[in-house]
Amino acid sequence: MTNSEIVEETITFVKETLKNAEGGHDWFHIQRVFNNSMLIAKDEDEDDVNLLVVSLGALLHDIADAKFNDGDESLGPKMAENFLLSLGVPKRTINHVTNIIKYSSFKTSLTDGKMKKKLFSSKELKVVQDADRLDAIGAIGIARAFNYGGFKNRALYDPSISPNLEMSKEEYKKSEAPTLNHFYEKLLLLKDKMNTETGKRLAEERHQYMIDFLEQFYQEWNPLKNLS
Repeated sequence: MTNSEIVEETITFVKETLKNAEGGHDWFHIQRVFNNSMLIAKDEDEDDVNLLVVSLGALLHDIADAKFNDGDESLGPKMAENFLLSLGVPKRTINHVTNIIKYSSFKTSLTDGKMKKKLFSSKELKVVQDADRLDAIGAIGIARAFNYGGFKNRALYDPSISPNLEMSKEEYKKSEAPTLNHFYEKLLLLKDKMNTETGKRLAEERHQYMIDFLEQFYQEWNPLKNLS
């Protein structure tokens, strides 16, 4: 099976698996992350970046997102491994892809109060991670945040609940804070966590869009404030 055939089979598998997924983590999210990954990879040294690994990592990174599967972080990598084994993908490639799935998420950057162990790293992971983070910010990032907040029946905003800027990984996973807090606890932090030059450049405009949105949001939330 050629690399292009493997990618096409994976696209079919992901579309079917995520056909009933929450709107911010559905096939269209995967497609955007895949496209972002290809865009970023073009600017990286092709001799150092394995495009098959990038493609499969992007396509499978949310195949079984833990927050929709009772917090089980092992399910996604296992599903991806079993599927890729069925296609005859080399074990070395599969291991690389499953590590991307394990370590691309924002929550892996959070500590649990103990010394942080050294995490897996590769250029392919950095590409996919940037691509995923780009889809979490800007106009689409805002839409996804409020879509998920609605899915979880969370408040839009509560001035009495301040963002928690020192969350551990477990606190982050269990948080039920209003959606607007998520901007300060994650979304506004992503610009400075980009790995690649392309990711950094693309993040700038999307980051500013969120800043402008928040300013407008607060103006509309309390219109009388400007009269005082």
